[in-house]
Amino acid sequence: MTLNVVALDGAEAGYAFGGREPALTVAPGTLVELTTEDCFGGAVRGVDDLPSRVCTFPYLNPVTGPIAVEGAEPGDAVAVHFVDIRPVRDWAVSTTFPHFGALTATHTTAMLHPPLPERVWMYDVDAERGVCRFHARESDLEVELPLDPMHGTVGVAPAAGEVIMSITPGAHGGNMDTPEMRAGTTAYFPVNVPGALISIGDGHCRQGEGEVCGTAVEAAMRTVVLVDLVKGAAPPWPRLENDTHLMSTGSARPLEDAFRISQHDLVTWTSSLLALDELDAYQLVSQAGLAPAGNVVDTNYTMLAKLPKTVLPGASAYDGLHARLRETAAEYLSQR
Repeated sequence: MTLNVVALDGAEAGYAFGGREPALTVAPGTLVELTTEDCFGGAVRGVDDLPSRVCTFPYLNPVTGPIAVEGAEPGDAVAVHFVDIRPVRDWAVSTTFPHFGALTATHTTAMLHPPLPERVWMYDVDAERGVCRFHARESDLEVELPLDPMHGTVGVAPAAGEVIMSITPGAHGGNMDTPEMRAGTTAYFPVNVPGALISIGDGHCRQGEGEVCGTAVEAAMRTVVLVDLVKGAAPPWPRLENDTHLMSTGSARPLEDAFRISQHDLVTWTSSLLALDELDAYQLVSQAGLAPAGNVVDTNYTMLAKLPKTVLPGASAYDGLHARLRETAAEYLSQR
């Protein structure tokens, strides 16, 4: 089998979804090898490089793209299968910001007490060993953590000419910050404009659910994705699939609404896949589902609803597309 592989450099980066011409146009079934810069644009390189000093606001969270998919029209779904995600450098960075994060006063959660200080943590990255090393700032504690590379920001152009900053998640995808967006996962997005216009960025060496302090272990990445198209199958919100689970997303404030959106989509998706009465699907998801958090710090919060495939007998999402993409990805990886 001849694989169609193209490259896209991270220099083709922007800071929003929508409002940009495609940097690359590909046919469905194309593998795209791309690079992404970290959320600070590579400017934070040491503990003294406070983002407020070395970064230009609001130019944070760059995304590589957009990638247009031939034949993609509003009402379709584009599939983005993550084949491989690898850190570019032997270091990564995390920070706290004043007025940003789950456990500090913010502009929308006003408090009289002072905000948390701005501080930088540097992580050593050993991709060969598959670890990154945490160094405490106020003690000698060091902890090795397993690498679990993922992309916090993935999405398509919104509808009606809208332009949404890359830090904001929504129905188009965007900065959902879910650790589920790792190699081996297929993400399905609604096509809102011709070509879909996929952009990817915000690489994380790893991230806990919720991204509680506001940043993960932020890193530049070399990433390979396999892009495909499903005609007439636009999901209402981004959906994810891996070998063991189906997942729905919801992004909103308050967090309860993000939870409800994700659960509603998973219930209706399950109902459709199994030809179940909606209340039967509601009962099944209620007893077998999981609810991992994406982010609880961004301009919108993100929740996932996650259901094991073992409770979906005979179901095949998108006519088995994930399994076919996995086969192509495996062939690509075997030839590297």
